[in-house]
Amino acid sequence: MNYLGDWGRQYGLLVVGWKKYGDQKAFDTDPIAHLFDIYVKISADFKPEEDEFKAAGKRGEDTAILESRGLLGEAKTYFKRMEDGDEEALALWRKFRELSVAKYKTTYARLNIHFTNYSGEFTVKRETMEMAERILLEKGITEQDNGTVLIDFKKHGAKKLDVALIRNRNGTSNYLLRDIGAAVQRQQTYNMDKMIYVVMSEQEVHLQRLFKILDLMGGEYATLARKMQHVTFGKVMGMSTRRGNVKFLDDILNDVGEAMHDVMRRNENKYQQVDDPEKVADILGISAVMVQDMSGKRINNYPFNIERMTSFEGDTGPYLQYAHARLCSIQRKVALTHDQLLQADFSLLNEAHAIDLVRLLAQYPDVVGHTFKTLEPTTILTYLFRLTHQLSSSYDVLRVVGASEGVATTIARAALYEAARQTIHCRMILLGLNPVERM
Repeated sequence: MNYLGDWGRQYGLLVVGWKKYGDQKAFDTDPIAHLFDIYVKISADFKPEEDEFKAAGKRGEDTAILESRGLLGEAKTYFKRMEDGDEEALALWRKFRELSVAKYKTTYARLNIHFTNYSGEFTVKRETMEMAERILLEKGITEQDNGTVLIDFKKHGAKKLDVALIRNRNGTSNYLLRDIGAAVQRQQTYNMDKMIYVVMSEQEVHLQRLFKILDLMGGEYATLARKMQHVTFGKVMGMSTRRGNVKFLDDILNDVGEAMHDVMRRNENKYQQVDDPEKVADILGISAVMVQDMSGKRINNYPFNIERMTSFEGDTGPYLQYAHARLCSIQRKVALTHDQLLQADFSLLNEAHAIDLVRLLAQYPDVVGHTFKTLEPTTILTYLFRLTHQLSSSYDVLRVVGASEGVATTIARAALYEAARQTIHCRMILLGLNPVERM
């Protein structure tokens, strides 16, 4: 499930920006790029108001007047219309959302990612949120302050979570309240054994609050809280949506795909042997991006470096694809059948390189099992690079093409390499990568 942040004050701000900067022709040409441009401009316009609002809050002043005027006031008014079911307000929201989801699906498909369901904050029913509020009020968990509904977590054994609003002054919900309702509805619909939230690290406190609130609600909701887990991840450093210094994923994939295509063209003989070089280049580019993203622990931030990710030197996506393609090339050259490989006599593999390779191959079930416990893709990726390094050091010692040790030894070595190829292939698939056979 892809749960979208498709509701709330930020959307109201985007609409205010649309009214000020929107251009139908530019929107028809590239809706996502134009909406992004609008968001950057209106965010810049809004920043002085936002700074003033935050400063007043720190001084302990009543911010009601500030909230009701300027761009913030317009955004909140528009969102109130949406929550009240104003059809005109909802029509524009639907238009923007549908175009966004269509773009998401296309981009995700390039990464071999397909969601069963595109849900969102808008799906949370009013009655579900009201039910949650009623339970929280009856248990004395929520408080009212100048029209807002809030929870002071310091009073409920969670000092680090501070104070959080769940209902705004003008009666609209906020995304914490919507997330409470969404979690309840999700459990009612799917009866999940585990509910894993894959959300960036900046939302860690928000999700801790969500889990704590459900726990405080008690009963089935406390049981639900114990099923929930936040799988956090870092971000690409130096990028900010509101400031406009970002690069769209599609553009990144196109750039790295072209870079890989240029590399492939340098070897004309091999290039001619590839059935669809542009498609293979695109796959290599996607692998470059995904491997860089999975190279470190999820929590780590990392800089965007196209030169590094498209290199064949070091532990990169292109190098991993090359290692797999080289094993495929070996199998084509030895031209042994599946039945011949099954007859391999592994007792003939006495070399230290072969023994080390067998030991490394034997580790992969434990590696996969550990990965499912930690939910850290880098565990599998690190294993794959260890395997490819071992293979690279073995080729000159464990020769199969032109080997002089005899047919039986050649078959045993070829079977060992095929086991390595299958291991790399299956683990790449597990990571969402598409292994290539020629490049």
